[in-house]
Amino acid sequence: LLEDVLILSKAESGKQKLKLVPLDLEDFCHQIIQELESIYADRKVNLDYLVEISPVFLDHKTLRHLLSNLLSNALKYSPPEETVELKVFSSQEPAEIIIEVCDRGIGIPEESQKHIFESFYRASNVENTVGTGLGLSIVKKAVELYLGSITIDSKVDQGTNILVKLPVKNQ
Repeated sequence: LLEDVLILSKAESGKQKLKLVPLDLEDFCHQIIQELESIYADRKVNLDYLVEISPVFLDHKTLRHLLSNLLSNALKYSPPEETVELKVFSSQEPAEIIIEVCDRGIGIPEESQKHIFESFYRASNVENTVGTGLGLSIVKKAVELYLGSITIDSKVDQGTNILVKLPVKNQ
């Protein structure tokens, strides 16, 4: 909780800047998946990777927060028998990395979707699932740092698809 609050306060203060470095994005995704699958031992993430931009210049720390929070939520709110999908691909015009996280979990009620990026907000259907309500706020701030976009498509008891687009430069 403390780490999440510190990340969010730094982002909100305007003091956080992107440190773009060349990143082996596929390996980076595999590392995060491996970390999360060790925490959620009975859950599985399937990576579909098709990025044609090389090298990819991204901020290591910000991207870690973004992917970890999106995947953690997907794993946390999905039944153990359901696989979470992480799709990472690119487009050339405009040059961007597109990240899609899909789950078949509890979904987000429609009335909660407009508040889901607010700090400490938790949807009404999370019941006893542990969480702080900061994960998607952190994701939203990370996307804003990249001047990117995020969209959510979710239906209760059917799952959630989150699509993030991050503009990138080749240098």
